[in-house]
Amino acid sequence: MAVLQLFFLTFITGVCSQTPKDIYVKAGEMVTLHSEVCKVNDTATLWKQETDQTIYVYSNMSAAEQRRMGVVLYKNCLVILRASGNHTGNYSCHYLRSNHSQRFTLTVYTPQSKEYDEKNQFSDLCYTPGSCQMFCPSVNTPPKDFKPNGTTWHTENGELSSGYFSSVEEKDSGVYICTRSYAYSGQIYNITFTVILDVQRENPVKNLGISFPNDGQVFEVEVGKRAEIPCKALTDSTLDPSSPFWLSGSSFVEEDNRNARVYFSFSFDNRTEQMTATLTFKEVKEEDLSTKFTCKLESEIKPAFATITLTKIAQPSYTALAVCSIVIVLVMILTVVVYSKFKVDITLFFRDALGCRSSTSDGRSYDAFLMCYMSDTDKGLNEDDRRQLENTLEERFGYTLCLYDRDILPGQAVAETVLESTEQSRAVVLVPCSSDPGPGIGLLSAIHEALVERKTRLILINTKLTEGSKSDSLPEALQLLCKAGDCVTWKGSPPSSTFWKELRYHLPAPQHAPRRAHRLLSQTGYEVPSL
Repeated sequence: MAVLQLFFLTFITGVCSQTPKDIYVKAGEMVTLHSEVCKVNDTATLWKQETDQTIYVYSNMSAAEQRRMGVVLYKNCLVILRASGNHTGNYSCHYLRSNHSQRFTLTVYTPQSKEYDEKNQFSDLCYTPGSCQMFCPSVNTPPKDFKPNGTTWHTENGELSSGYFSSVEEKDSGVYICTRSYAYSGQIYNITFTVILDVQRENPVKNLGISFPNDGQVFEVEVGKRAEIPCKALTDSTLDPSSPFWLSGSSFVEEDNRNARVYFSFSFDNRTEQMTATLTFKEVKEEDLSTKFTCKLESEIKPAFATITLTKIAQPSYTALAVCSIVIVLVMILTVVVYSKFKVDITLFFRDALGCRSSTSDGRSYDAFLMCYMSDTDKGLNEDDRRQLENTLEERFGYTLCLYDRDILPGQAVAETVLESTEQSRAVVLVPCSSDPGPGIGLLSAIHEALVERKTRLILINTKLTEGSKSDSLPEALQLLCKAGDCVTWKGSPPSSTFWKELRYHLPAPQHAPRRAHRLLSQTGYEVPSL
């Protein structure tokens, strides 16, 4: 009867057809098929290999027959002690007291197969710089009769490893092979697993609690205006679902009540896991300034609160603004007055301090053309004064002068020579003389036209007597030149320091550096002033 029963069971596929469970193993290693359906009860369990629909093993098979086949049937487990290519195929377990069955697909790979490593991979995660103990997977473990005989670790390159790092580093990441060994009936059987170790930097500890505002913080608000104050908190949402809320004094502030004058609204940022409870005042009133508002987080992990107060925005001080404006205006006025009074000294100071020199790129050879004209009365400079003027400008201040009686050769056409000298000079200085050492007053009209055309500076030297003369008494050509140029008053000898400063101020900077040493002018007997 038992034989007929087994023969009949060969063709049973089971009423409940399930998707086969994939099992992978390396050749020569042990593999266990665990059935959740089949339970050993006399002859109630049947395992078969479906390749040729033959009975593989059944529950009342003798131990000797099982050892001959290289398998062990233990309760609901079928253990293949050393898998080989012949074991590849589909397996099914049938529970004879019901119509249930469970199916498996077993694939046996060669020891060198990379495909097995890919299909049988497990991951492990550790954080640097802490310790790391890798775990060998407990998958398809054999029954308790198989005694554990230790676990060994190797790197992908075959180097022996302990599977433990006292201070793991990122460079320790990689592929590791763990081998679980089991002892059974005097033999050792192995199961290997591939473990991918991923070492990462330790996650920063979350600063749980209320991050804003600070307890006791004061916020400036404008009475009669809208105001919003956010309360930001961070909790571990997986362990603590609490969220922040607001209190006005000891009373709860309503949430999302848009009709209330004071309410709070809640928001959550999924990326940062930060919660925000925003306290909103539609209109700030005076009574709010004397009320304490508290943001509270009743967390089981880290409860927290922050109490704040409101104060009026400080009004801007217009007094300070007015004082600053007055000071700025006074400084500007003082600057203008000082510059107007001392502009000559200031200009000469910067000219000497910075070493300013006239550029020779304009093609002019002289700094100034000193041109004397005969005064109509005995009001001009005498011969000694004129020599002092010439020598001081050249010797003391370094000016390159064009002098009529020195640089213009006799026999040349006077008018053309004077005009040419004017064009070659950066400035023209008209000097009234008691005698007539120059070309005469008749050329002044022609000089005026040349000065206007070339935009040449013009300086007229007056004496105290000519300064007081009416302009109507001067020749017409000289009147035009007086209007076009700058006047400097000669104040007699010895020369006044003010005169030389004013003359230098109106003249362009010299081409050459002045001679700093004092010297006595042997031609006149006068000492050059020190400025």
